[in-house]
Amino acid sequence: MKTTKKITRESLMTLEAYSKQRKAQQPQIIAHRKLRSVRLGEHINVQFESETSVRYQIQEMLRIEKIFDEEGIAQEIAVYAPLVPDGSNWKATVLLEYPDVNERKRELARLIGVEDRLFIELEGYPRVYAIADEDMARENDEKTSAVHFVRFELSPAMCAAVKAGASVKLGCDHTHYPAHAVISAETMASLASDLS
Repeated sequence: MKTTKKITRESLMTLEAYSKQRKAQQPQIIAHRKLRSVRLGEHINVQFESETSVRYQIQEMLRIEKIFDEEGIAQEIAVYAPLVPDGSNWKATVLLEYPDVNERKRELARLIGVEDRLFIELEGYPRVYAIADEDMARENDEKTSAVHFVRFELSPAMCAAVKAGASVKLGCDHTHYPAHAVISAETMASLASDLS
């Protein structure tokens, strides 16, 4: 898959070209997404997005919806391109995973605001809390959503520390979901490549 850092109509494959390459690319994309996914406790999966993962999502949506006109392609790019990191941040899709429907309903009601309590912690720096759901609100007074889109904005000094190999934790300090995880060296190597 051609990567250019900027996703444009011209940088995407045609539906025909994508259909021919899709099967061969899937194992690579699955491995990439797995590398960039961090489990936070038992029920939160944080999938750090990249130009590669977002490009794949756009290509898949175009294929599924059979979109080939310029306007439709532009709309898909407009929806998903904001998820590509800008060089000073990490962007992620946060999934609250509760397979049992009754448990999910109960927990989503208890976890209102959880997306705002997610943080990144680099050794020697204060926590950086997620900026959540900038495109639209995904919760109401009764419950939060099972899917959120977040951004962790890092200072230039933090970006340099990450590139120098600083240890990084992902955490949540919501009253009903306290959790933290050290991000693996392999995942950090991939995340460091998002930073300028």
